[in-house]
Amino acid sequence: MRIGQTSFVVFASKLLGSALGFVATLYFARTLGAAVLGQYALVLAVVAWLSLAGNLGISGAITKRMSEGTDTPAYATAGALVVAALGLALGALVLLFDEAVNAYVGEPVAPLVVALLLLGLFQSLTNSALQGERKVHITGLLTPVGIAVRSIIQIALVFVGLELVGMIAGYAIANFLVAVVGLALLSVGVARPTREHFESLYEYAKFSWIGGLQSRSFNDVDVLLLGVFVQSSLVGVYSAAWSIAKFLTLFDSAVSSTLFPELSRADAEGNRESVAGLVEDSLTYGGLILIPGLFGGFLLGERLLRIYGPEFVQGAAVLWILILATLLYGYQKQLLNALNGIDRPRVAFRINAAFIAANVVLNVALISALGVVGAAVATTASAALGVVLAVSALRSEVHFTIPYGEIARQFVAAVAMAAVVVGSETILETATSLNHNFATVVLLVAVGATVYFLSLFGLSAQFRATVIENSPL
Repeated sequence: MRIGQTSFVVFASKLLGSALGFVATLYFARTLGAAVLGQYALVLAVVAWLSLAGNLGISGAITKRMSEGTDTPAYATAGALVVAALGLALGALVLLFDEAVNAYVGEPVAPLVVALLLLGLFQSLTNSALQGERKVHITGLLTPVGIAVRSIIQIALVFVGLELVGMIAGYAIANFLVAVVGLALLSVGVARPTREHFESLYEYAKFSWIGGLQSRSFNDVDVLLLGVFVQSSLVGVYSAAWSIAKFLTLFDSAVSSTLFPELSRADAEGNRESVAGLVEDSLTYGGLILIPGLFGGFLLGERLLRIYGPEFVQGAAVLWILILATLLYGYQKQLLNALNGIDRPRVAFRINAAFIAANVVLNVALISALGVVGAAVATTASAALGVVLAVSALRSEVHFTIPYGEIARQFVAAVAMAAVVVGSETILETATSLNHNFATVVLLVAVGATVYFLSLFGLSAQFRATVIENSPL
């Protein structure tokens, strides 16, 4: 497997999907406003936390055990049975407490929440099995398909007047279609699992489940708490800033999802030198997009959020802080990915627990004091703590070197990019009649990206070698 090419395929697929999702989100923001967008964000956050309880690390355990290459049908079947039972139980609880769910969101959406939960779990199972079969590129290609279908259905339903319900229904339908396609592309069959298969999944999942909890804590705990402390319109503004920050994590996510089965296989073969090399590669390229994104978010934050509508501009200060949080969290995720890949979920468990505790405590304290800015600061501080703990833990297991030189070159290239962007923006404002904000943003982003990658290509011999090695030419 050419890891660079696989990462690029996954990244390109996610990029296309996110671009389609971005267009849909713009339509919703401009058509429905920040308040409805905030309610939608709350629904997705609730479903995400319910999905975590309905999974309990089983999806990660399926990927891990299947990637080891033995008894793959039995592990896949055992995992599916457990997740199905958990999902149905949680769905029943949501319907039992539907009034509380509806009151929190502000709309009668409990049945749709159940549908999203069950279909989301179905999709997570098929994705995990595909990754366990080392078909990461397939899950990557399914991403834009799912988002395209979701966006088209959502826009159509909103257009006919269904608003929030239409957005949720479109999401559920797309999940179902993608899950069915993923299931059809699986090679693994069905086999009757033994008690040992369930126990093996449990032994991995009992520690790895908190990795999902950590991810949900990073992505959603601030949104959930903002839903308690601030009005839904501010949640919508915060969610718009988050959507931009998360867009920049696509390559980082592609790297981690591509490397996990490779780390697992290398560890199973006892090749710790290969493991160390993969860890160093993940840290080298984990911030490739996020580092210039941090500078871009600081310089162009108001322009980017103005695309959503005038009321979203108030989130400009939040945007660059959230991008910094995603950069730090990206490095943390690569390190924890390695710990899980070498079958050290207990160690990752402790780090995740510390991150979650810090994130919850800091969000409660800072949201009440600083509002949406406090939520962003709390998330950033928690991610910084996680990086420190993860580096220390992984170094006790694997002898690897942090690629400070490559990371520094990425920052230097980003500084060059920032200088050109500032100069270009000044020229556009003073010497031309180009006043259309969206066109200005597109032009400045294109110029900045070109300068950044050309600068990095000239500064970094390793980046040049990687580009040439993975070039299809």
